[in-house]
Amino acid sequence: MSKRFAVILAAGQGTRMKSKLYKVLHPVMGRSMVQHVMDQLTALELDQVITVVGHGAEKVKEELGEASAFVLQEQQLGTGHAVMQAEDLLKNQEGVTLVVCGDTPLLTQKTLEEMFSYHQNKQAKVTVLTTTIDDPTGYGRIIRNDAGDVSKIVEQKDASKEELEVKEVNAGTYCFDNNFLFTALQSVSNDNAQGEYYLPDVIEIAKNNHQTVAAFQTTDTDETLGVNDRLALSEAERIMKQRINREHMKNGVTIIDPLTTYIAPTVKIAPDVVVEPGTTIKGYSVIGTDSIIGPNSEIADSEIGQSSKILHSVVHESKVGNRVNIGPFAHVRPASDIRDDVKVGNFVEVKKSVIDDSSKVSHLSYIGDAEIGKNVNVGCGSITVNYDGANKYKTIIEDDVFVGCNTNLIAPITVGRGALVAAGSTITKDVPEVALSIARARQVNKDGYAKKLNKLLK
Repeated sequence: MSKRFAVILAAGQGTRMKSKLYKVLHPVMGRSMVQHVMDQLTALELDQVITVVGHGAEKVKEELGEASAFVLQEQQLGTGHAVMQAEDLLKNQEGVTLVVCGDTPLLTQKTLEEMFSYHQNKQAKVTVLTTTIDDPTGYGRIIRNDAGDVSKIVEQKDASKEELEVKEVNAGTYCFDNNFLFTALQSVSNDNAQGEYYLPDVIEIAKNNHQTVAAFQTTDTDETLGVNDRLALSEAERIMKQRINREHMKNGVTIIDPLTTYIAPTVKIAPDVVVEPGTTIKGYSVIGTDSIIGPNSEIADSEIGQSSKILHSVVHESKVGNRVNIGPFAHVRPASDIRDDVKVGNFVEVKKSVIDDSSKVSHLSYIGDAEIGKNVNVGCGSITVNYDGANKYKTIIEDDVFVGCNTNLIAPITVGRGALVAAGSTITKDVPEVALSIARARQVNKDGYAKKLNKLLK
């Protein structure tokens, strides 16, 4: 197999986005458009990927990292000029170069792989990705010859009446014989109204030199969507959300209402998971079989075990074990480890804490910077007081402890195995194993005082 390369065009600012964020960095389903493109190219196992950067160059480099080499287009003088910037890295290389725009997040590995194969089978110097649309207004039309190859690409303003009837259009993605590409680019002129060097001019050069120009037609028009404004960005989001949800459902996941369910492309969900309406699952989250997520829950970069349920709750950057119940209205913050058979109930917040097997924090509690052992019960309204205004401290609650309601545990502190902490206590010292700890102010009753106070209020 000959070598295969790719050039991503990502230098434009995207003025129609009306944003301080550079166009290719706008997210679709939580991932930048240019990263979506890179994900598909990475799956192709190419010999080299080069990204042409300009506006926001450092941000784009930061986004793609070591997955790509980079060249700078200091002045944006057209798509042909952009590809020219990669010449020093690709000249004299034998093989095929794919040129793709960084604002086409819906392109798939499958289509690009098929396009590579088609290009090589046709022994073409250039292959154009095309699609058929009902209303081709504004697009360059693909005019084929009797052999089915490209005779020419004619722009709307230059098309004849017959050519305007053609509905096959140029999608703006190309395969080139690499050596031919950079030789032809030397002949591309900027003698046009915009004074720019256009990559499609290479097609005309190929035809003038009696070279084969092929057209690979995708049946999925959605893939060819280029995002130039917020309306197109919204459409790309809708299409990708639908595509992702459909794939999960085909793999055995029940999504009750796909229209209100948002699942990032990097999420992994096992069969027999149920995703309830209004749920968002982001990042590199993994959901184990038989779990129920939602309704109205948000999971981000977290691992959820088997047969767990997360109801009206948020889990970020944490690990949740098997047969865990979270919510409603709980918040599991980053670096938490919720182990098997745990209950985290109504209006409970957990931060940077371990809650071991079969323990319960059922309602209205804050657990921060804590290690909670097995079979612990934390009563309603209990708080690990972890912050003194300058430093964070750890609370350790060992196995089989019962913490009564409305208890403050002032860290650093350890509650020993099997201990009981009386309701309403503020605990400032370690509690020994199997001890009962009571820390309340003495109750004082003043007979008749309320009657006296009521008179003063009249």
